[in-house]
Amino acid sequence: MIQEPIKFEPILKEKIWGGTKLFTILDKPKIVNSTTIGESWEISSVKDNISVISTGTYKGFTLTELLTRFTNDLVGKNVYKRFKNEFPLLIKFIDAKKDLSIQLHPNDTLALKRHNSFGKTEMWYVIQADENANLIVGFKEKIDVETYQKYLEDTKILDVLNVDIVKNGDVYFIPTGRVHAIGAGVLLAEIQQTSDITYRIYDWNRKDANGNYRELHTEKALEALDFSVQKDYRESYKKTENKSENIVSCPFFTTNIIELNGSLSLNYVKRDSFTIFMCVAGNTTIIYKNGEQKLKYGETILIPNCLNELTLVSKEKTELLEVYIN
Repeated sequence: MIQEPIKFEPILKEKIWGGTKLFTILDKPKIVNSTTIGESWEISSVKDNISVISTGTYKGFTLTELLTRFTNDLVGKNVYKRFKNEFPLLIKFIDAKKDLSIQLHPNDTLALKRHNSFGKTEMWYVIQADENANLIVGFKEKIDVETYQKYLEDTKILDVLNVDIVKNGDVYFIPTGRVHAIGAGVLLAEIQQTSDITYRIYDWNRKDANGNYRELHTEKALEALDFSVQKDYRESYKKTENKSENIVSCPFFTTNIIELNGSLSLNYVKRDSFTIFMCVAGNTTIIYKNGEQKLKYGETILIPNCLNELTLVSKEKTELLEVYIN
């Protein structure tokens, strides 16, 4: 039986739109002379990007090796039955110094048919946003396919998209098919299905370091696109001190927020799932049967299913995203 929470080495990704906030704000390992790190993959089982354990008894093991060895004890009986030796979530921090491409993701059925992959339902939690920084999420008005294609061809797609100025704590749920983009100046946590399938529909006519335009996926995106319109795409939720409050629930993951000040005992005996904590403010100590571990701002930790009784202790106001599969 696995006896301790697990931390992983962050997998840092250079991006055309990336910046330095992952170093300066979240204290990720500095890469010399790099100023365009856009993503820190905190927990990943994506092919060629398998997370490696950074500390403790299993230091140097990969997530896949751990999952193969501990199966139900690591992820829960039903989760293991459903996903076998593939960890079902990809956990990231993202820093957009420049606007990301406008994009969307296919659902499970389409992704399996085209890419032999899971689909990509995801959510965002804004950690920090510069003044007037925005997120693009969904359409602001109902349009048909022909109108959409016309706006795209005329490079006026922004005219029909919903753009929100955002601040710390804002949450957006991004189901498959929903058009979206992270705007310049936003630092956020992203929780998603294990998939790296993205369909770009517009990329601001910019070129990469080699002077080439990045590939667009105009035709592929059409079959995946969700044209539905919502009055407000921002998720509403509440925070209660020393209590876990739900933010997002869907078939692929559940995310709660814990506002901690002092101590909180947690009992996960009935959960039958791993739990992930992402520290998005403050610092905490996780006390478990055989020891304790500190979790600081910008860190992520995986709590195995079999470690089902914990106490969180903090001497300052701390906020954790609590992620699991229901």
